[in-house]
Amino acid sequence: MQTEEKLKKRIAYEKMLAGISERAVLIDDINAFLGESLQSMGDILDVSRIFIFTYEQLSGTFACICEWVARGITTLADLDELKIAIPWGTRYLREGKTINFENTRDIPGDHYRQRLLAADVKSTLNVPLFIKGDLYGFMGFDECRHHRKWIDEDVYILSTAAQIITRAIENKAYEEELERHRSRLESIFGSVQDAIITVDTDMNVIEANKAAEKICGFKLNNGQAFVDCTTDCDRSCLEVLHETLRSRTTVQDYQIECGHLDRNKLIAMVNSSPLLDSAGNFMGAVLVIRDITRLTHLEEELKERHHFQNIIGKSEKMQKVYDLLQTLASQSTTVLITGGSGTGKEMAAKALHYGGTRTNGPFVTVNCSALAESLLESELFGHVRGAFTGADRDKIGRFEAADGGTILLDEIGDISPLIQLKLLRVLQEKEFDRVGESNPRRVDVRVLASTNRNLKEAIKKGEFREDLYYRLNVIEIHLPLLCDRYEDIPLLIDHFCEIFQKTYDKKITGVSDEVLQAFMNYPWPGNVRELEHAIERAFVLCRNHMIQLEHIPAEIRSYSPVRVVRRLATERRGDDPEAIRSALEKTDWNISKAARLLGVSRWTMYRRFEKYNISRPGDNV
Repeated sequence: MQTEEKLKKRIAYEKMLAGISERAVLIDDINAFLGESLQSMGDILDVSRIFIFTYEQLSGTFACICEWVARGITTLADLDELKIAIPWGTRYLREGKTINFENTRDIPGDHYRQRLLAADVKSTLNVPLFIKGDLYGFMGFDECRHHRKWIDEDVYILSTAAQIITRAIENKAYEEELERHRSRLESIFGSVQDAIITVDTDMNVIEANKAAEKICGFKLNNGQAFVDCTTDCDRSCLEVLHETLRSRTTVQDYQIECGHLDRNKLIAMVNSSPLLDSAGNFMGAVLVIRDITRLTHLEEELKERHHFQNIIGKSEKMQKVYDLLQTLASQSTTVLITGGSGTGKEMAAKALHYGGTRTNGPFVTVNCSALAESLLESELFGHVRGAFTGADRDKIGRFEAADGGTILLDEIGDISPLIQLKLLRVLQEKEFDRVGESNPRRVDVRVLASTNRNLKEAIKKGEFREDLYYRLNVIEIHLPLLCDRYEDIPLLIDHFCEIFQKTYDKKITGVSDEVLQAFMNYPWPGNVRELEHAIERAFVLCRNHMIQLEHIPAEIRSYSPVRVVRRLATERRGDDPEAIRSALEKTDWNISKAARLLGVSRWTMYRRFEKYNISRPGDNV
């Protein structure tokens, strides 16, 4: 395919994704959304049939919930294929594997292969759908007119579309749950669980229910001036009451944040209506205060989790990191944060600290690779006057400075054996000595450690203590490389553009399609930090509203993946049946990983399976 055709195809794909994303923002009818999304994909992809199957765990079957077919193609309903069972396919999809066969005769598993052949399906592509890490089903693309090869770029785009659609389905479910929650709150209001306060025209309390005392945090006595009752709060609701008394009209759904001296702030929805007697005469106002703190937090939680404690990412891998950070934030356990340079290990550590119970305590970082052994020991544990030359006064160490909070030991893999031993004592006995002092000190500190080194390899080389490793690695949080979560790049671009708009006071709105394509092709050895620097450089150079190719670094602009040399160098190894079996065993029969290990494509692996009659035990079920 020529470069111009590739570009047109890429633009068409991006417009398709943009259209699906736009429709996913506000969904009234989920079925209509799915139908429109499949229709737009069918128009672009020129495929015979597109469908979505959901997985029913109890029965182990898949049920079709939506389908689009090209003109002249038989629907799944007519083929009696609305409910199917694929034992081997379920295993593939659960592992996040894409089922991609240019020729359906190559499909492992006799039953499913025969069903597709009977339906005259020549090529098939099935992309797994996940919600909260669980298999939701799959999106399928059948071609009945000719054999079709779905290349990696196609699979990536369609996988991205699948993620958008599943997130829309998930958000719709959240929306429905939110609506049910709102209905429950209305029922509570009907049962007089909201604060109801009535006042006369002079703002004296006529009557207040028990819920008012619970919500407001103080007792409102009948006949008492309302302002006299509210001396312990910030009186956020007074403006609403004054408006009703002044205009004799209703003020609806006015959201306030209540402040009280003896309790945390709560978010309330305030309604104020005229109080009328039986003859319709104006007597004052009725103030209804509904505590919506939980509802508001639920709404925030239900929003798509793209931002978490300043960490940016919507990919499945980052969602799993978010879940782990939320789980561990309020714990005191030691955590080892691993990942390449520039992946955001310090930000993850801050998320653990500021998202938990120690948020009001200090957060102290120590770069263990920046100091010599003697200086690092003093920096960590402190020293007393005269402990060494130049120690003219007592000094507290970073552990003492972090008392009641968190200490991050950055680049922990670079510390010396002596410091490793002393850290092991701190972790085991919860105490340490200042340099030059023999009086043990104890502090309440949560220890986090980070490294971009492979500590297990360091242990094998005798460079790192195994017992310290297991003390540090109670739980590990691994931050993925940027090249392993390309779908997060557009989101990161928007995030950094928003930051640098304020920093450089420029109205730059984003990057051009060419820049985005260059970013998506680049391997990002420096990870998120390199992307941030590339965007900042572009902001310095860009003089219009859109970042163009000439504004980004030359190494990104001119990068061109070279796969031919690698393929030729590994072709022999990828065509050796013993090497193939060995790679499959090493990767527990994960075909994608085995293909990467051998340096070949998944499609090449399937051809080798046929050539050498390689099959996994139990596939022909």
